[in-house]
Amino acid sequence: MTERKQTDWERIELDYRAGILTLREMGALHDVSEGAIRKRAKRDSWSRDLNTKIKMRADELVRKEEVRKKVRSETTVSEVRQVEIGAELLKDIKLGQRSRITKATALTEKLMEELQLLTDNREEFEQLGELMMSPDDNGMDRLNDMYHKVIGLQGRIKMSKELSDTMKTLFGMECQAFGINDSTDEESYEDRLARLMGSKE
Repeated sequence: MTERKQTDWERIELDYRAGILTLREMGALHDVSEGAIRKRAKRDSWSRDLNTKIKMRADELVRKEEVRKKVRSETTVSEVRQVEIGAELLKDIKLGQRSRITKATALTEKLMEELQLLTDNREEFEQLGELMMSPDDNGMDRLNDMYHKVIGLQGRIKMSKELSDTMKTLFGMECQAFGINDSTDEESYEDRLARLMGSKE
């Protein structure tokens, strides 16, 4: 009769606490049922508290690998050089983020200006809609109906709210990317929005 392999509960506990494998995967790996693992974890008060530490360690390893790619032609790398390369990589990421946020903000501001133009010249846009009318045999003109829905009050209110939400999000991202503290005298989101919406008056 084949002797059953003794269950390595210490190893199972480590796997459980790591939080990477599912109970089913752990059971298959250690030849034990999910229920037995769940019962043991409850009995001994196991917690899956190593997941954060593992993720932090993984991030650290990724950063080290990026540094290795930068210096793969160098035989030895001093600590100062590693710090310099790491800082250079972080700089490139931050500059890229700032550039994308700035472009997105500029685009949102242009869309706000277009909305302001639409509101200021609503009658002209309505007249344009009348000129574009092209009803079908049943007297329906869905394209023109959609156009009037967009330029109408509810459509403009919806666009204004969506653009305001976008600008608020981008403003927060700007503050984070450029290291701006909300407690400084920098222009607030509300002041900036009021300036943008009133720039065409």
